[in-house]
Amino acid sequence: MSRRAHMLELAAGILFSAVPFCHAQSATPVAPEKIIIDTDIGDDVDDAFAVALALRSPELQILGISTTFGDTETRARLLDRMLGETGHSDIPVAAGAPTSVNNVFTQRHYAEGGHFARASHPKAADYILEQIRRYPGQITLVAIGPLVNVGALIDQDAATFGKLRRVVLMGGSIERRYGDMGYSKPRGPEPEWNIKNDIPSARKLFASGVPIFMMPLDSTQLKLDEVKRDMLFRAGTPLSDVLTILYHQWGYVTPTLFDAMPVAYMVKPELCPVKAMRIRIDDEGYTRTEPGPPNAQVCLDSDPEAFFRYYIPRVSAP
Repeated sequence: MSRRAHMLELAAGILFSAVPFCHAQSATPVAPEKIIIDTDIGDDVDDAFAVALALRSPELQILGISTTFGDTETRARLLDRMLGETGHSDIPVAAGAPTSVNNVFTQRHYAEGGHFARASHPKAADYILEQIRRYPGQITLVAIGPLVNVGALIDQDAATFGKLRRVVLMGGSIERRYGDMGYSKPRGPEPEWNIKNDIPSARKLFASGVPIFMMPLDSTQLKLDEVKRDMLFRAGTPLSDVLTILYHQWGYVTPTLFDAMPVAYMVKPELCPVKAMRIRIDDEGYTRTEPGPPNAQVCLDSDPEAFFRYYIPRVSAP
């Protein structure tokens, strides 16, 4: 083959190999996934880190955030301020029915600062049901607190609740308990906070028929150590500054970002691979596995380093 013929053949190969690439570039962009976050923000600090990741994820469209468990109005005011200070005051905040609890609202001072506080908040169940009716089959409910609002939704209108696209849940414990970081043989499960604080609502959720993606303690014990905190907090953005303040008000040393994993999973599901399982919730709040048709997709393991290599650059970016 002559040199000229070889060059023509090479050019043709390059041209044809570029066709799929050009086609892919002209494809219609995927629409953001519509989500509503249901959170008990203000006690542990991981909820704030989960909301922060959602705010920095263009793959997600946050239709609203609802508060659950305990002093839900103060939780809503915390979100008002967090959203206002980061330029997201357009996101609605709804408040669930308050409940009597004895846990410490560690970030109350931030919530009661009065900044960006709204005059009122719609009722969580009414707001969420309204959104489901508006977007049937399109909304993912991200449940990262006790399931009080979920139970109220099912009691109020189970048929509409059934039109959720899915529920992505931080909750449960299958093989590993609190403090079991996966470096040794599993020490067995224990009742997890979000499940044990409203067992009847959790049972209603797992019987609802809505697709459930469950991130239990087995895959969510993600320790934000000193080095990672420094990388995030020194970013100096409005969002990183809010997280810094809430971290210090929380008052402990190393947060575990349990609630951030469900948000990360929606954008990057390979961070927490799931398997089909059947989950039964017993009278003590254990999430037991049992034979039978699956009612949840459960993530039993994750790679914390891969998670933080994704999380920190995204949340700390200008």
